[in-house]
Amino acid sequence: MSEKALVSPVSGKKMKISSGPVGQNKTPGSIAFNIFNYTFVTLVAIITIIPFIYIIGASFATEYEIATRPMFLIPQDVTVNAYRYIFSSSKILRGFGNSLFITVCGTAINLFFTVTMAYALSKTRLRGRNFFLNMVIFSMFFSGGMIPSYIVTANMLGLKNTYWSVLLPGAISAYNLMIVKNFFQGIPQELEESASIDGCTDLGVLWKIVLPLSLPVLATFGLFYAVGHWNAYFGAMIYMTGAKEKWPLQVLLRELIIMSNGTAGDLNNLDPEFVQPPEQSIKMAVIVVSTVPIMCVYPFLQKYFVKGVMVGALKG
Repeated sequence: MSEKALVSPVSGKKMKISSGPVGQNKTPGSIAFNIFNYTFVTLVAIITIIPFIYIIGASFATEYEIATRPMFLIPQDVTVNAYRYIFSSSKILRGFGNSLFITVCGTAINLFFTVTMAYALSKTRLRGRNFFLNMVIFSMFFSGGMIPSYIVTANMLGLKNTYWSVLLPGAISAYNLMIVKNFFQGIPQELEESASIDGCTDLGVLWKIVLPLSLPVLATFGLFYAVGHWNAYFGAMIYMTGAKEKWPLQVLLRELIIMSNGTAGDLNNLDPEFVQPPEQSIKMAVIVVSTVPIMCVYPFLQKYFVKGVMVGALKG
């Protein structure tokens, strides 16, 4: 890094300026501040990661080790009985398939309705725009409750014991809709006007201009919707009481945890030599099984995640 000397036009004195990149001249205070920041972030990361490592280790531990060692990261005696217990029935594989189907289809439905409605509400020329916006805002603060929702979904619409009962009721999140609308309003109108002059329809502008520019916000809220569908169990538990073959993974894992509370008869029927794992080990294995699949999706959307949230939240 080189330095140059310039003469001040006011005082006539020579001043040294650096020609290198800005910010390379670190003061002792800034160095100490950076050390403190890195140390603090590292400690927070360690505190956050240790519980996950403990959960993974405890899922492979024996009953004796969990009872005698209050905290450990690596089990002394590794056993896979908890995972054998979880995957001992074909229902788990079917539950994986059901959860995957609900997550993919539900996320596609959420994004379709959210994008189309947000794009329409982002246009000031839309007739009745304020009325629809007020309806959306109203739904953010008030809801009918569980009993009216069940009556409408199960009785009036006849969606009980079908996949639609968990896909359609939450098709649009009002909060996500408002952020996507604000994002669409931040896209320069000149781009859409030029496409309209070239003969594009409103749907053509949305598909060829708006959506390619909206990948960050779409990936962000697509991840939000996908995580919500993957972790959801209450809707399937109340709407699919007569269709257990359509239960998602979360409902089946809940049933496994309930069965693990001292009921080993069914397990011995599956395998006479099978030893029932401890209840805590099963709970840890359930957390791992239900968390790992959705965590595998995040790295592919990470580059869009922060950008999508910040831009969608600030524009408009």
